[in-house]
Amino acid sequence: MSRNSSNDINTLRSRIEAMPEDCVLFRSDFLEYHSEFVGGTLAELTSEGVLVKLAQGIYAKPRKSRFGVVFPSVEKIVQAIATRDNAEILPSGMTALNALGLSTQIPMNYTYLTTGSERTVKLANQQVMLKRGVPKNFCYETRLIALLVQALRALKQENVGEEELQTIRTLIKKEPDKEALAKDVDLMPAWMKRIVKPMLKSNEDYGETMDE
Repeated sequence: MSRNSSNDINTLRSRIEAMPEDCVLFRSDFLEYHSEFVGGTLAELTSEGVLVKLAQGIYAKPRKSRFGVVFPSVEKIVQAIATRDNAEILPSGMTALNALGLSTQIPMNYTYLTTGSERTVKLANQQVMLKRGVPKNFCYETRLIALLVQALRALKQENVGEEELQTIRTLIKKEPDKEALAKDVDLMPAWMKRIVKPMLKSNEDYGETMDE
């Protein structure tokens, strides 16, 4: 274990300062140093504006532009947290609707389901909320259906109109793994399955017509 000498202070600061802008780092990235020493160094670099604290033990090294501080993208932050937690993540609510093109509204708050720890990450004028998801949310082979279940749950059955149906048809048509897609559709909640399953047949018929 390091004795946290002045050389250690310079080394740790240099390591962090040498990291690329737009990166996400964790207090646990520096286990070779004493925890309080790491915390103090991170706090100093945060007060100096080199780092921004996103959540407990999670920091970003933002880019500086003439418009101010630019955080890493939400997706990059969430992926970094998921990798650190060895967890799966899945957009939910308005975040899922936006990801699939079922809404053009940019969410002010982003929500994700995770198999890891719950936490809230605060950005300049946004929040990213990671909520613990039940295992069935992560049982789908295709990311499309996993996302679609979350999006339709947020949209609600009575709000699914022709525009939404056409967007879903296009997404279904583009999914390359048709076998996994069919299995996943059978696992969807009943009302969602009634909407999506006929689209599988219509895509099959379209393909046969094109082959003739």
